[in-house]
Parts: sequence; C-alpha cells; structure tokens
Amino acid sequence: MSDHAPTDGAAARAVPSARYVPGSGAPRRHVLVAIVNNRPGVLNRVASLMRARSFNIESLAVGHTENPEISRMTITLRGDDYGVEQVGKQLYRLIDVLKVQDVTSERRLEHELVLIKLRATNTNRAEIVKIVEMYKGRVVDLAADSIIVEATGTEEEIDALVEFVTPFGIKELVRTGSIVMLRGSQTVEFEEKA
Repeated sequence: MSDHAPTDGAAARAVPSARYVPGSGAPRRHVLVAIVNNRPGVLNRVASLMRARSFNIESLAVGHTENPEISRMTITLRGDDYGVEQVGKQLYRLIDVLKVQDVTSERRLEHELVLIKLRATNTNRAEIVKIVEMYKGRVVDLAADSIIVEATGTEEEIDALVEFVTPFGIKELVRTGSIVMLRGSQTVEFEEKA
C-alpha cells in the first residue's frame, strides 16, 4: 500500500473538477442583431433584460426597416461567448422579439456615424477640413467660432478621427453606435412568431 493512498474514502470527498462551460470565459466584444416588432416598450424590455444579466450595452442603434412595423436593433456589448449566447436565447423569448443573431464572427460591414462640433478660427479651419476629408468626412455646418463635421466608418476609424481633431478643442460630440449588415448574399432573416 502506498503512503499516499487514501484509507478512509478521502478520494470520494475530493474537490470535484470544475464543470465545463462552453465558451472561452474571456470577455470580448460581441455584436448582436435583434429584429423586433416596432411597438412601445420593446426597447425597454431588451435593455432591462441586459441589465438583469449584468451586461453593459456599449452601443445600441435602433431604427425601423423597410417594413415600418418591424425595427432592427444593433447591440454591441462585452461578454464571454457562453454568456452572450445565453442572453441571446433569453432575448428571443421576449414578446415582440422576432430574431436574435450574434454576427460577431460573420463577414459584415459595420459602421457608425459621428457628429463633432470643434472650435475653429480662420487660421485653423482649413487644417480641420483637410483632416476630416482624410477620414472621408465632411463639413455640415460653419459658424464664426465653430465647425461641425460628420463622418462614417468603423469604430476604429471614428476613434482615430476623434483623436486627430481633439487638439482643436471638441465642443460637442455625438456617435450613433454601430450598425451592421452581413456581406454578400447573407441576411438576418426571421419568421413571424405564431
């Protein structure tokens, strides 16, 4: 008999191995698309479910589709794969939610819109315009002491533009959050719930 062999059933009382849970466990950015009925209270129910599951919504963009009775939500959040999968299933169970799809790993086009009001003078206005045009943006309003620029692009492109124009002095900034569309012939399709 070995000196290390348990004699009183200690092996049976050993700490059980950790239960396997799908997903990496490491939080990462996810992009969910939810197709919902365009009715009062739907947005509140979606946000409440996210809050109840301790997810912080990084961005949420909502608008009606080609059918005015149907809206499309693009939700970006951070979480591990398993947790996001579970919250997606819970979202789908909500009344008025027709489809939920995690498009994080899909080939997609993802853009957001930003409007930035900058301090501007006659001496730096041309430099601001040049920087904005480099980022495929445009000037949408001019005033004696300010300029409003608009740009669309990926989150990284918008972050880079904001970084470049910050030294001029940002008076106000608003971003839409991401909207996505799958590339090629893929679509986020849904069937009406019975």
